[in-house]
Amino acid sequence: MAGQSVEGGLRFAVLGPVRAWREGQELDLGTPLQRSILGMLLLREGRAVTPAEMIDAVWGEDAPPRALGALRTYVSRLRTVLEPDRPARSRPELLTSIGRGYALRLPDDALDLTRFERGLAEAETARKAGRLSAAAEGMRAALTLFEGEPLAGAVGPYAEHQRDRLAERRVSVIETLMDLDLELGGHAAVVSELIALTAEHPLRERLRAQLMLAYYRCGRQGDALNVFTETREALIDELGIEPGSELTALHQRILAADPALTLVPPPAAPAEQAAGEPAAEEEPPALELPRPAQLPAAVSDFTGRKEVAVRVHTLLSAQSSAEGVPVVALCGIGGVGKTTLAVHVAHAADDLFPDGQLYADLRGHSDEVTAPESALGGFLRALGIPPDVIPDGLAERSALYRSLLSDRRILVLLDNARDADQVSPLLPGSPGCATIVTSRAKLADLPAARLIDLDVMEPDEALSLFSSVAGPERVAAEHGAAMDVVAACGFLPLAVRIVAARLAARPSWTVASLVPRLADEQRRLDELRVGNLAVEATFALGYGQLEPAQARAFRLLSLPKGPDISIGAAAAVLAMNMYETEELLESLVDMSLLEATAPGRYRFHDLLRLFARRVLDKTERPEDKTLALRRLLGFYLASSRSAHRLAYEGSMIPDNLAVVGSGLTFTTVDEAVAWLISEGDSLFAAINQAATTSTAPAPTAGEQLLPAADMLVAMEPLLEAGTHTREFDQGTRAVLAAALNLGDEASELRSRYVLGRVLFAGNQLSESETHFRRVYELSDTRGEKIVTGEVLNALAVVVGRQRRHTEALTLFDAASRYYRENGVPAGEALVLSYSARDHLGLGHAEDAIAAAEKGLAIFTEIGSGAGTARARYHLGIVLSRVGRLTEAVHHHAECLAFFRSSKQRVWEQRVCSRLAETFIAAGRYPDAVRHAEQALMVSREIGHPYGEALSLTVLGRALRGLGSAARSLDCLRQAYDVFTRLGAPEAGDLKLLLDGFAVERSVVES
Repeated sequence: MAGQSVEGGLRFAVLGPVRAWREGQELDLGTPLQRSILGMLLLREGRAVTPAEMIDAVWGEDAPPRALGALRTYVSRLRTVLEPDRPARSRPELLTSIGRGYALRLPDDALDLTRFERGLAEAETARKAGRLSAAAEGMRAALTLFEGEPLAGAVGPYAEHQRDRLAERRVSVIETLMDLDLELGGHAAVVSELIALTAEHPLRERLRAQLMLAYYRCGRQGDALNVFTETREALIDELGIEPGSELTALHQRILAADPALTLVPPPAAPAEQAAGEPAAEEEPPALELPRPAQLPAAVSDFTGRKEVAVRVHTLLSAQSSAEGVPVVALCGIGGVGKTTLAVHVAHAADDLFPDGQLYADLRGHSDEVTAPESALGGFLRALGIPPDVIPDGLAERSALYRSLLSDRRILVLLDNARDADQVSPLLPGSPGCATIVTSRAKLADLPAARLIDLDVMEPDEALSLFSSVAGPERVAAEHGAAMDVVAACGFLPLAVRIVAARLAARPSWTVASLVPRLADEQRRLDELRVGNLAVEATFALGYGQLEPAQARAFRLLSLPKGPDISIGAAAAVLAMNMYETEELLESLVDMSLLEATAPGRYRFHDLLRLFARRVLDKTERPEDKTLALRRLLGFYLASSRSAHRLAYEGSMIPDNLAVVGSGLTFTTVDEAVAWLISEGDSLFAAINQAATTSTAPAPTAGEQLLPAADMLVAMEPLLEAGTHTREFDQGTRAVLAAALNLGDEASELRSRYVLGRVLFAGNQLSESETHFRRVYELSDTRGEKIVTGEVLNALAVVVGRQRRHTEALTLFDAASRYYRENGVPAGEALVLSYSARDHLGLGHAEDAIAAAEKGLAIFTEIGSGAGTARARYHLGIVLSRVGRLTEAVHHHAECLAFFRSSKQRVWEQRVCSRLAETFIAAGRYPDAVRHAEQALMVSREIGHPYGEALSLTVLGRALRGLGSAARSLDCLRQAYDVFTRLGAPEAGDLKLLLDGFAVERSVVES
């Protein structure tokens, strides 16, 4: 297959159906729309494509309202297909984000179209050299890469246009090949091929002319004339026109039997010139120009970057003979090693450019930017042009420069460019030359450039660099400390080199002595300087080029301590609308001062964040920083409230949150929970930051801490998801400590409530009850309604878990009265559902069923999806206990589907355990084992020890039913150990069960 002509690695095809292979195995590229997106990225050859361009290309004027979301989904799926082994949250290596768009970084020779064009270029070179047979052979080999209609299976306006373009390109090449075959005397062989081609393309006059000439040279003059007649009739019928002048002239020459139409042997190639033939008159020698060699010296300890170095070298070597001039643009933050890499590759590619190398430092991020005219003047002088004849104007200098480079093979290195306007006049114009550009800016608007966004080093590369500068023996002796040092440097090559040089200059220091110096964020940048090298100075150059609005954004965005930030959150920090914010952030990405980790998400490099915070502290007033953090908390709280309102319809909590500002709104529970999960790390970072900075005395304490405490309450759906249990524990304790320190009872009430929920999830029932009772006390004395009903219900559940069922029902009655008095039917329904299990615990089965069914009816009536699912869960438990197993399975299956779709993993684990229990009761042990194992898997994934113990218990019982006694006993013992560690009452039940099994076994053995 054409797409697999080279073994190994990734291969792609567009000269036929859009396809891809890895190691010879074809990949599933998904839907036609997904294939269309891949096809566009492939044809853009590594250049960035914006989402707007993709949407227009794939959907055109019929784009759906949510086209952008669909596009991002398709891109995400393609990334998974292309890089299935890429770790989560790591940056894609192939389908990358550049600015606001995407680009596909292809391995060399990966695309059939690239190999096609390269084959044609080689054939054209052979043709120009007089090697016609080699040229024809090359063209024919290139054409074999076509496997049908180009881009078959792709849809959309762009695919249609490119399909037509590629089809036209193929036919044009075939026409050229036919000319070569006729010139080589292959007229008899091509007649049948031309007959088929003219039938497929009846209006292409060039093919018709070639068929006429082939017939004529075969002695079939009549057939040749008939072709003209048929062609004329077709053109008149289809287009209403006469044949063109060339076809008409050929017709006349055939009628006249023009002897010039007979075959003339092609001229011999220069190497094949016959001995004794007179040599052609020699042209006067060309002007001998000097060979420039302007590259700076390469560093002797160049380390790492092997893959990207090979890629740049390949781009230079593979394209240096093609039509067009290769331009490789290396972009990245200051200190990432762009110049070092460019100089290293340029020296390594010396043999590809025998006519020399030109170099210019364009000083793009200094106060004295090199003008293009000045750089061209230097180049012209290096090429031997006397200063007094160098023209003054930019256009004239650029034209002379390109003329001098014509027919020469010279590599141009343009270092530290500011923008595309500065670079464009300095690009060569002739094949054979090539250019490497380095810049902090992305240079996405530089025509035909292959952009390579240079990231920081891999950890092992950074360690190798540190070792080569500081000394391998010292580093080998303290490997762990050395890794801590390079990690503190953010794996930034400049920072690693500086700290290694400092260590090398101080023999009495140890590697470990650097660790505490770099651990202090306030001092870290000060430690990263040696001689005239300093990370801070490098960053300052980039910062100094910012416009005021960019500089303000750069500073303020360093304030939040989350791992990254979304456009919405950034807009809140900056007090701007989202459109303006995105434009601003993308401009910082283009200048390599921010990283775009995913569409709509941004982050700093660690050292850049420290630099930005240092500038922030020197520039912004404390009150402005405080207001920015409050705006961020306000956005997060408003968005979390929207999520809570959707997840828990009818809850009183959203209406009692102290929301200031606006946030995101969601249309479905799935969307709301997905946002909470994806934003979770940033939400908790903001909560902990608020708790840490809330040191002002009351009465201002509420302004500092209350929004963070409210966020904890509003994020309840995330707690149910089970993905951030540890973060909830740490965050609630931090807010509670701050609240107690400040005497802030409102924040204390909220943080204790959530902490009680967290402790209950871990089966720490006594501590949970203590916090809940304090919450109820504060709610009562302060008259706050935000969680009054919820805490009464939670207290009842905790007490019931401890098998104090009568006390639990009393608390449930109090919660129910509270909800009725406040007109909250959803709360009353929740109480009824939860109370069913305590009715059952007292042996009141009918009361249990009635309560559970009434709760379900209320939730169904008010249309609460989450409430209905919870009610079905409790009703299923009751029905299973009273033997109505089929109904129990039905209710549990219904709620399981809801919890899985809304990513509520805690509830998913619970339902799977209950289903397993019901299947055990029904004697369906294989089904019981399957659901118990699912429950166990989920509980371990989310770190839920109580759920793990429950799952192990039911799995042990199911395995015993299957006759797997040994494995059953192992599961039950594991469950007993966990219950015992948690202090759960189930430990006693399980001990009785295990003792019973021991007695059974002793009886059997006796």
